[in-house]
Amino acid sequence: MNGVQEQYEAYPYPERDPEEERRRLIVGSPSHPHEIDHFIYGGRRDWRKPLRALVAGGGTGDGLIQLAALMDRAGRPCEITYLDLSVAARKVAEARAAIRGLSGIRFITGSLLDAADHGPFDYIDCCGVLHHLPDPQAGFDALAAALAPDGGIGLMVYAPYGRSGVYPLQEAFGAVLPGLPPAERLARARRIFERLPEGHPFRRNPHLVDHEQSDAGFYDLLLHSQDRPFTVAELAAALSGAGLDLVSFNQPALYDLARLLPPGIAPPESMGRIARMDVAEKLRGTIKTHIAYAVPAGRGAVAQARASDRSLVPHLKGVPGPQLARAVAAKGQITMTAGAEKRVETVPKSAAPLIGLIDGRRPLSAIGARAGLDPIAFSARWGVIDRALCGWGMMLYAQPA
Repeated sequence: MNGVQEQYEAYPYPERDPEEERRRLIVGSPSHPHEIDHFIYGGRRDWRKPLRALVAGGGTGDGLIQLAALMDRAGRPCEITYLDLSVAARKVAEARAAIRGLSGIRFITGSLLDAADHGPFDYIDCCGVLHHLPDPQAGFDALAAALAPDGGIGLMVYAPYGRSGVYPLQEAFGAVLPGLPPAERLARARRIFERLPEGHPFRRNPHLVDHEQSDAGFYDLLLHSQDRPFTVAELAAALSGAGLDLVSFNQPALYDLARLLPPGIAPPESMGRIARMDVAEKLRGTIKTHIAYAVPAGRGAVAQARASDRSLVPHLKGVPGPQLARAVAAKGQITMTAGAEKRVETVPKSAAPLIGLIDGRRPLSAIGARAGLDPIAFSARWGVIDRALCGWGMMLYAQPA
């Protein structure tokens, strides 16, 4: 058993109590069905067709349970394969699924490098795994080989700048605490951590919280034996090397260089899409994970839903349309909190009536007609809403349940 497997047998991650499934459903990115439709199927997937999905490196089951539960709730057929090396993590995921009465899940203990043996798949979730492989590129290649030609991948990998302070500590703990059993290693690391000076980059990083939430979180963040982050450029290169296109990040506004440059300053015209996002990551300096969607090469330009298609159905994430409309009408802006950051997006008050019509059933054409706007006026007003809400992952185009 290698060090990574030993860690996750001792401390399945993330730490979860299956009984909490009776009280709440943990949702997030990637792998919400609306995100899958928006970023991979152009907002037009026929959900009557079963979704063949793989959760690669499923851990204790957050992505698995979200996808299975939401598909079950919507009455959408799906066949999900869960794949992970850790027996202990699998037991937690199985218990969570059992409490929810979720069926159609095949649990397999094994490596994601063997993903193609179980496919092909319409969708692959791989959250927080690729950066822990001894050869991450082999992981990207394996997932690409398991993907159906018209399918896609939702993934999360660590990013370097928002994790400032993590890697010096991982190296230091690795040097001082080699070869110890996980429990003893954790106990000693916690004692050392308490003595870190206040000026240490980790102490001054407000974006890192896993070490405060559980033993599994502390171990995964600071004691991991195999952990490498990816810049935007490195992630795009790894995907390209596997024959995949980077479609988008789940919050593309984070990577929008134009939002970070003052008026009168523009990037060189020769700077390509990936290079612009790579520079934006450096200017932000706070991105600690990249959550992205990818498809087989050649499909990247057409996979993502576009507001120019008036037949698409917009869905709001996390807040009902009328509630958000009232906030916009009152202040002309939307305030979002993500960890230690607060982001404010200006949205004209005149956009409020259109936002109030978003109900997850009406297509854009019906919203425009209901508002009494001709196509040109609607496009102008909706464009502002699309940029603000889709930019921050608050709105997605997907077929209704």
